[in-house]
Amino acid sequence: MSKSGTGSRSPVLEEAARELEAAVHDARVAVDCLALGELDQAHTSALTARVAADAAVTALQAALLAAAGTAAGS
Repeated sequence: MSKSGTGSRSPVLEEAARELEAAVHDARVAVDCLALGELDQAHTSALTARVAADAAVTALQAALLAAAGTAAGS
């Protein structure tokens, strides 16, 4: 995934993007470990991918709530 230009996005969305990138990386590591027969490491990487994806969802929910609050206040 390419990085966006300047810091024009909100910090919460930047965090969500970082967490999603981490989830993708960890998922790829899990797949590679499975191919190599490293089941314990594959399991660990799959779990860390899940945690990173969950963190991204939490950040996106916070961004949506903030956007809804901003829109309601307009």
